[in-house]
Amino acid sequence: MRIVALVASPDHVCARYRVAAFRSFLENAGHHFTVQTLPRYWLTRWSLGREAVDADVVIVQRRLLSAWQLRTLRRQARRLIFDFDDAVFLRDSYDRRGLHCSHRLQDFAAMVRAADAVVAGNDWLRDQALHWTGPERVHVIPTCVNPQLYPLAEHREPCVHRTEDGFSNPSGHGGLENPPPGAVRLAWIGSSSTLQGLERIAPVLERLGNTYRGVRLQLICDKTLPLQSLPVDFRPWSQATETRDFADASIGISWLPKDLWSQGKCGLKVLQYMAAGLPVVANPVGVQGDLVQPEVTGYWADSADAWVEAVGRLVCDAALRHRLGRAGRRLVEQQYHVQRGAELWLQVLHALQASSTLPIRKSA
Repeated sequence: MRIVALVASPDHVCARYRVAAFRSFLENAGHHFTVQTLPRYWLTRWSLGREAVDADVVIVQRRLLSAWQLRTLRRQARRLIFDFDDAVFLRDSYDRRGLHCSHRLQDFAAMVRAADAVVAGNDWLRDQALHWTGPERVHVIPTCVNPQLYPLAEHREPCVHRTEDGFSNPSGHGGLENPPPGAVRLAWIGSSSTLQGLERIAPVLERLGNTYRGVRLQLICDKTLPLQSLPVDFRPWSQATETRDFADASIGISWLPKDLWSQGKCGLKVLQYMAAGLPVVANPVGVQGDLVQPEVTGYWADSADAWVEAVGRLVCDAALRHRLGRAGRRLVEQQYHVQRGAELWLQVLHALQASSTLPIRKSA
């Protein structure tokens, strides 16, 4: 089949992990696959373009279209798949207007009703789609990663030791300059928009810095976070360097607000930590409660005391970090490997082809 994926931007994280990651697998299965940018605004009459018009399947990744755009799309697209990996029918947790938006919900319902198939990134998102279409049309494909692209963290013995009031750094390294090779680094990856979540737990991070001297925050982002007690090693995000940055770290951390928007998150940063062999400390919100298995792949932390205890267990025990990190890597390889995601996509495409009476064009 000829397949065109319409995305906000080919460089956007959702397009890379939800669509482009499966390109080689779909092409190896005999499909012709193209990614096309879907403009955010249309100032003139909108058309898909010849590439999409000639496609057997059009995938809209995450975008909610207006009523007239959706009508145009349905007239031009033989088969339509809507893929979403966020609670796109809500505003995000940090929007001052609040989560709920009737306009977003209306557009989401229209997209789901119009689609021949809906692909959701987790079970909770699937359940939201089921309000607007039948179960035979809704499929769950989790966000996946390719663990082969991630060097494994080494988990060397830390340059900290236990004291009565916490941990101190015997080599005297504090601040940002010249951290010791064995420093314990708490890795966090995200964008300036999701950094707002980390800012909300800044007091917890400061407490960690005061309690465990020598521990550092390795921030992989497009913006840094100034902290007083926890040294921050800012590493500007780059697709070319992010996997190496994980390999330099010791523990992956993640925090989400306890709200409906967070239920729609699909755990990409946690999967990346695990692919790199990092144990994870996270609050058990949404899929994080499934991915982070206490004493197996990491620890849950839903209070300041729990964060201090969980990080403390890992700080001075390199063997424990290694064991939990390798268990996380195995979980990714078994359940969240990009090859597994591609197999699920091929099943969706096969079911769509089998249920349709429209002819399928052979790929060139």
